[in-house]
Amino acid sequence: MTTATQLDQLDQNGTTLYIGQVDQPSGIVAPTYNLYEAKTRLSDLVDRAAAGEEIVIAKNGRPMARLGPVPTEKPNRSPGGWEGMVWIADDFDDPLAPDVQHLFDGDESGGVDP
Repeated sequence: MTTATQLDQLDQNGTTLYIGQVDQPSGIVAPTYNLYEAKTRLSDLVDRAAAGEEIVIAKNGRPMARLGPVPTEKPNRSPGGWEGMVWIADDFDDPLAPDVQHLFDGDESGGVDP
């Protein structure tokens, strides 16, 4: 094995544990796989992620991506909720004044007849 191959293989010596980012709840530890091992075990890792496990994929020992489940349900939304916070003016769909309308029409004369 050459030195270049040895250096290339440094991050490929098994799984490690990765403690989550600052924005994650403390105490969550996700299994971390180096990129080479993740490529060879991708099918297994996808099955585990689909079952709800979060997996971190690292490159050269640095976490680069998270593999996790796709949400199965859309969030429960109910219509409304903006009543009293948003209003539409009574003249919303009235024609615009000529000096404003020309800006939308691309009229170079400024809306004024020569």
